[in-house]
Amino acid sequence: MLLDRLMPEFDATRIEHRVIEGRPAAVYDAAIHADLLGVARQSPIVRGLFGLRSAAEHAVAAARRSPFVHPPEPTALRLSDLSEQGDWVRLGEDPPNEFAFGAIGRFWAGETAWREIDALAFAAFAGPGYAKIGCNLSLRAYGEHRTLLSYEARTQATDDRARRAFLRYWLVVSPGVGIVMRSTLAFIAQSVGHSA
Repeated sequence: MLLDRLMPEFDATRIEHRVIEGRPAAVYDAAIHADLLGVARQSPIVRGLFGLRSAAEHAVAAARRSPFVHPPEPTALRLSDLSEQGDWVRLGEDPPNEFAFGAIGRFWAGETAWREIDALAFAAFAGPGYAKIGCNLSLRAYGEHRTLLSYEARTQATDDRARRAFLRYWLVVSPGVGIVMRSTLAFIAQSVGHSA
């Protein structure tokens, strides 16, 4: 897999799976073109999880007596629109088998700070105090007319201090991450039905 080449070692991972009606090419197309903002619009639980995260960031900003700058809301969020430069980037693709994407940042202290990166520099990045998130959607035929869609998220800290901080954070957020990932897979399954 592309993800194995991009991030063969990691400190934590979460993998969710779903069998979806449709062949891999149709599921891949739906997955990369689905507006993933619809996951939060459709799921009160996902909206609540994002709301809790936002509230925690507000609280940290208030405790530090610094203004909380709310990032601008995107109008759409499609994997097909990810570029190879930015905060979240397209790391590679092998249609209809895999789409890889990722980010580098600090996101465990109640204040998220994404680092602008170039996809080509992702695998080698080792700047201290950060963690790399490498994700993929991988697809395999599951019988003649269905697809096994897997969503994996791997995280690797760049030094021991960041690793300790991230792993404490991961203990708390991992169940919520699982909910978001499963909701994303359900949304993609629904999108396949709409695009067929």
